[in-house]
Amino acid sequence: MLLARSKLPGRNDECWCGSGLKYKKCHLGNDERMAAMEAEGYWVLPRKLLKTPADIEGIRRSAEVNVGALDYVAEHIGEGVSTAQIDEWVYDYCKQHDAIPADLNYEGFPKSVCTSINEVVCHGIPSEHDVLKSGDIVNVDMSTIKDGYFSDSSRMFCIGTVDPERKRLVDVTYDSVQAGLAAIRPWGLLGDVSRAVNEVATDAGFTVVREFGGHGIGREFHEDPWVGFHEDAGEGCVLVPGLCFTIEPMVNMGKPEIDTSDPNGWTVRTADGQPTAQWEVQVVITNDGYELLSW
Repeated sequence: MLLARSKLPGRNDECWCGSGLKYKKCHLGNDERMAAMEAEGYWVLPRKLLKTPADIEGIRRSAEVNVGALDYVAEHIGEGVSTAQIDEWVYDYCKQHDAIPADLNYEGFPKSVCTSINEVVCHGIPSEHDVLKSGDIVNVDMSTIKDGYFSDSSRMFCIGTVDPERKRLVDVTYDSVQAGLAAIRPWGLLGDVSRAVNEVATDAGFTVVREFGGHGIGREFHEDPWVGFHEDAGEGCVLVPGLCFTIEPMVNMGKPEIDTSDPNGWTVRTADGQPTAQWEVQVVITNDGYELLSW
């Protein structure tokens, strides 16, 4: 059950979310709708995963650093830049803004950011030996902790003169994320978002990785729900206002299979060696749509 009825505030008591409003003027209606949908058989996530107004403000502050770091990368990335330099930029930017790179030492990850070039699907480890050259496409995946709140987003960068088909891959992947955002409906289902993302990518002749996807985020780096991109419309959890998650499809030019055999234990590549692309945004569901927090 979402929360025992006896534990809910009275109608005229202060709302559980900490807004300072009376329960009847704040979350009573949403709580009743959650309970009704759960009773009808919909998958409704626990209330503890919903973000309060204070949580959302904290995530915004974290995301401001995350977006700022990616903006800095965008201004300075180019031919001759090593991925180790990108890692240094990210680390320094976070420290200058009283934040922590969430990737650094996460489950043993040795760097502050993921840099995934060409056929690397995700979790590329920055190195002074990886120097960007004309024709490369690279994903920079940035995650930040500030005052205990997590933010997460990534962008693709085309270096120098890029093959038109690689550029199309990058653009289609971006468009797939935008389609996912357009499919968000408060009280709709996560599968509607997943299907919208998948259709843009596959209609363009590309494939979508199954093993990796988006995730809930906010108070922790990775929370429920898992956001895959192979669900059908009408499936998945209910998009209850307050739910915060990432949309981050990994789209391959060739086949969808991946190779996880790298001895470093992190770097994932396409199994066929074809290029891949990823964009990532972070959103929170609102009563009338969504708020884009990090991009």
